[in-house]
Amino acid sequence: MHSQMSSEIAIQLTDISKCYQTYSQPAYRLLQALYGRRKKLYEEFWALKDIDLEIYRGETLGIVGKNGSGKSTLLQVIAGTLAPSGGSMETHGRISALLELGAGFNPQFTGIENARFNASILGIGRDEIEESLPAIIEFSELGEFVYRPVKTYSSGMYVRLAFSVAINMKPDIFIIDEALAVGDIRFQRKCFRKLEGMRTSGITILFVTHATESVVNLCNRALFLDNGQTIAVGEPKQVVNQYLESLFSSEYEKIPQKVPAQPPVALASSAAEPPMRQLNLDPEIDGCTTRPTYNKTEYRWGDGRARIIDYLLLTDDNEVSHSVSRGDTIEVKMAVQYAQDLDNVIYGLTVKTVDGTTVYGTNTRLQNLSISKKHAGEIAVVCFKFTAHLMHSEYFLSLGIAVDDDSKDNIAIDRRYDLIHLHVTGEDDSFGLAALNASIHETGANSISGNLQQAKTS
Repeated sequence: MHSQMSSEIAIQLTDISKCYQTYSQPAYRLLQALYGRRKKLYEEFWALKDIDLEIYRGETLGIVGKNGSGKSTLLQVIAGTLAPSGGSMETHGRISALLELGAGFNPQFTGIENARFNASILGIGRDEIEESLPAIIEFSELGEFVYRPVKTYSSGMYVRLAFSVAINMKPDIFIIDEALAVGDIRFQRKCFRKLEGMRTSGITILFVTHATESVVNLCNRALFLDNGQTIAVGEPKQVVNQYLESLFSSEYEKIPQKVPAQPPVALASSAAEPPMRQLNLDPEIDGCTTRPTYNKTEYRWGDGRARIIDYLLLTDDNEVSHSVSRGDTIEVKMAVQYAQDLDNVIYGLTVKTVDGTTVYGTNTRLQNLSISKKHAGEIAVVCFKFTAHLMHSEYFLSLGIAVDDDSKDNIAIDRRYDLIHLHVTGEDDSFGLAALNASIHETGANSISGNLQQAKTS
């Protein structure tokens, strides 16, 4: 991350809270005004509670959390469109916000009229507004639609106009609330390139998103909110992991007890495979930590009804001690010991870059592989095999066990994120993530014209 972040505070929140009064019947709202404090006819809903946060000039902060966790409320408070119920806030610099889709737009006004109106609300002078209009029109790519009422716009056109207006207000602080999830992919990519430019120029950016990889790749810090309270704030990758854990965690308590091990059962095994005795099958030992490719900073979570007790990273039946070559066939063996009976089990593998970008992922559910019911004490050996069509770089492999769940999609039993460190070597003859081995050759213009002439005469 190359943002020009300084130690100067752009936004300071101290004990920020927001409480809503909810009434079971509309008439109670009027009666409450008559009764005053003598009688309470409402329930309190705290959308935010005691938020303390310092955001620095030039910092990019990603905010994650479940629906209803207070993310949008926090952005509205910072943007000044919502008054807090308690606490204090200081902001330094011009704020431009892209909040709810179409917020601040008058549907009867044209795009140009709405652009002028929004700018004037921010206190921008008429000359500066007129100077910005060509850039707004060009970036939005709306053409003649900017002269039509926005009530005729699609949701994607709303986003184009709103984003174009917001970024051209020359903000010191830029706030986005999930709005870029709407619209075509090409314009989204254009917006993210613009955000990257703003970030490197030292503009403070706050955004809410469910795209966790964007948080890891773009942000200096991340904030995890739940039920209106701060759960975690800090390094994006760690905060995102905590958020994902909350999404897929179960109500089961961690299973501390050890159960007698049964003989291992292999998944997709064959007689040609190396002997399984190379794997640690002792449930008292975490064999993963003894492997040369083990990553000490792995992030592990799950309810513990089964545990990954070892893995092997193999190429040509030899354990990988340091690196593999581009194009090598890699086999990952995973030993799993069950502490409880489990049905509908899912085994998964994910390959990510060091900065958290997913390169590849698969699991037994996606591949329609039926896994038999597992029993307490049983040990299973799971084999993943793939070809390392990867560029010369560092990667992390994550392994996991989960079970199908109707409400949460899946529940984590044992997930070991970034468990294995994989170094891939190869010639630096290309760039990117995937090694597609493209060839390049030039065809002379004379040979092309000759072929065309031959085709005409034949």
